[in-house]
Amino acid sequence: MERPLEDKVAVVAGGTRGAGRGISVELGAAGATVYVTGRSSRIAGLSPIARPETIEETAEMVEAQGGRGIAVRVDHSEPEQVEEFFERVGEEQNGRLDILVNDVWGGESLTQFDTPFWELSLEDGIAMLRQGIETHIITSYYAAPLMVRRKSGLVLEITDGVGSGYRGSLFYDLVKTSMIRLALAQAVELRQHEVAALALTPGFLRSEEMLEHFGVSEATWREAIQKDPHFAVSETPSYIGRAVAALAADPDILNRTGEVVSTWQLAKEYGFTDRDGSRPDWGSHMREH
Repeated sequence: MERPLEDKVAVVAGGTRGAGRGISVELGAAGATVYVTGRSSRIAGLSPIARPETIEETAEMVEAQGGRGIAVRVDHSEPEQVEEFFERVGEEQNGRLDILVNDVWGGESLTQFDTPFWELSLEDGIAMLRQGIETHIITSYYAAPLMVRRKSGLVLEITDGVGSGYRGSLFYDLVKTSMIRLALAQAVELRQHEVAALALTPGFLRSEEMLEHFGVSEATWREAIQKDPHFAVSETPSYIGRAVAALAADPDILNRTGEVVSTWQLAKEYGFTDRDGSRPDWGSHMREH
């Protein structure tokens, strides 16, 4: 089996569930050593979100795919914890860090769509900005020096959508569009050090939370199409995971630095598929509808 990331070291910040879990697992399948971070731990307890998925569970899934999974509980809103974590990565990996995926979020339960911003909870909105933007800045701040010293690396900011259109809720929009700008800003400053930075979006993601919302499992997900026809074009977390693995294995990735890319675009360019062999194209679907 081809493992193009055999000697690579990756950190997936927010790898507990959803896209972060899919990315961690697919990086492992490509042979990488993957540090899976987040707040939900089988050992130290769950995050305030209180979902059952844990970083240890994700790390075990990485191992099952042939990679090396290392679960580390990190609250990415706490600079001291993040600094200590990257010091550990540097010590354990001889200063090496090849891939950073910034996927910390946790704002699903705080998001309200179709509500004027002045009627939203200001407390929840500010919490979304802190969880979805500040954590990414803190994480990149302490991760970047490891890549800069080696003059090699890839930073990926996980976002929602590739366009500049409004995303339906003020605080949610600020978080997701900020990821695109954050990728661009990092790309400009890191390029001279031969480190690339991009923003990446999935389509309609069949995360654990989304499956639960529709009352289905991954095995029965098609039953939810009658509730939401758009779900027919949904994708598993493996799809974005394979997108990340493809980008990380691209020897010319620096030529793409600053780009905003999508799973459906990259599937065509790099030739990967979702778990079932399909290539969901959320972009084309949304243009048609």
